[in-house]
Amino acid sequence: MKRLSTALFSLLLIFSQAWAQTSLQQKLSAAFSRLQADSQCKYASVSLTVLDAKTGEQVFAGNPNVGLAPGSTLKTVTTITAFNLLGKDFKYQTPFGYSGTITDGTLNGDLIIKGTGDPTLGSWRWENTTQNYVLNALVTALKKAGIKKINGRIIGDDSLYGSQAIPDGWIWQDLGTYYGAGATALCWHENQFDINLKTGPVGSAIRVAGSTPAVPYLTFKSELTNGAAGTGDNAYPYLPTGLTNIMYLRGTYAIDQTKKLVSAAYPDPAYDAAFRLLDSLRRLGIIVTGAAESSLSLTAKGLQSPPITITLTTLLSPSLSQIVYWTNRKSLNLYAEELLKAIAAKAGKEVTTPNGITVIQNFWKARGIDANSMDMIDGCGLSPEDRITTMTVATIMQSAKKEAWFADFYDSLPIYNDMHMKSGSIHNVQAYTGYQTHQGRELVFSIMVNNYNGPGKAIREKMFRVLDELK
Repeated sequence: MKRLSTALFSLLLIFSQAWAQTSLQQKLSAAFSRLQADSQCKYASVSLTVLDAKTGEQVFAGNPNVGLAPGSTLKTVTTITAFNLLGKDFKYQTPFGYSGTITDGTLNGDLIIKGTGDPTLGSWRWENTTQNYVLNALVTALKKAGIKKINGRIIGDDSLYGSQAIPDGWIWQDLGTYYGAGATALCWHENQFDINLKTGPVGSAIRVAGSTPAVPYLTFKSELTNGAAGTGDNAYPYLPTGLTNIMYLRGTYAIDQTKKLVSAAYPDPAYDAAFRLLDSLRRLGIIVTGAAESSLSLTAKGLQSPPITITLTTLLSPSLSQIVYWTNRKSLNLYAEELLKAIAAKAGKEVTTPNGITVIQNFWKARGIDANSMDMIDGCGLSPEDRITTMTVATIMQSAKKEAWFADFYDSLPIYNDMHMKSGSIHNVQAYTGYQTHQGRELVFSIMVNNYNGPGKAIREKMFRVLDELK
């Protein structure tokens, strides 16, 4: 009788689980159909994949193999691959040293900061990465070596990654913005600074009121106008072109915006790092006869940076786990692009964006994912040409669940709609991918909508209604 009761209980449990799964599938199917039929999706492509987070079993799939623009949800693919290939404890190393010789406290040669791709150098997100901390560390190393005068230059060497910092496929309007900063070998202050604005009445011209920090080597020309309240920040800085040092600001900036600034990308982050160090040394009374230089400025003169002959100190970045936290939490494009290049370097390939993408595609191909389902142009999702399927994103997300570093990755996901998930949005694109527990069952999902019409807020709310079925 006891065996019969146990067997009956097991049978009932199986039926209960099967009913629950069928019920969830039906609810998801109905919610997905409503989203597809919504007027905002009349000309849109909509895709949703839901998998069992433990087994990978398909729970629901609506257009799962359609390649769509993922926006910043692509960062989950890059960061999960980085965990796999670089390891959670990976750290960037930035050497600082000199070329030449020291005689009686005088360096006859150049001071050199050699970039190796650390996106955190000069960042405000950790105590030991801030500009002041880094500059103090470099000055301390200099003093320890007994250097009191420099007959030479201060060089920010970012030659390691070649000349192309910006991936193909990024649009011109994004390139001067903080989120469109290029992935240089020598980064500084996340390759961004703030341009301060002097606003006025609606329709009037906006003036530039300096920058933070001051960048005396750049000139700003504002073509901005004050926009009506509620129209938001539509101001775009444009990188200098040719041999000019002029940054134009174009667009509108609503009168009710409180920050009164635009965050812009440094045209040459390595130069600014050298410029800040030179300024610090002179403030401390250390004589420097040469100028601040970067690989870019030296190349324009037909010169190259000399190699470091003596290393004074090596700066270490936070660990990969800490870097991934901010990559996903704040959707930092620069961090994702630098991780992509670190992946290429780890594989022993020339450090380029395409080579990093190839390594990622080959890694997942060896694990059963068709490389054709992940047509990547970059590692962060900023390019409107990126294409990937929700099935591929969900499968990669599911693979992370069994890894020892999963807790760190999970913690990096922001919370939207009371769910741990990464968002992604570019022009008329909205996407989410994350994890959710439904009646004790752990699920992983990826949802994308491309080419919707109307306001982004409205489509997000409708997507959340679909995802609410997973709660």
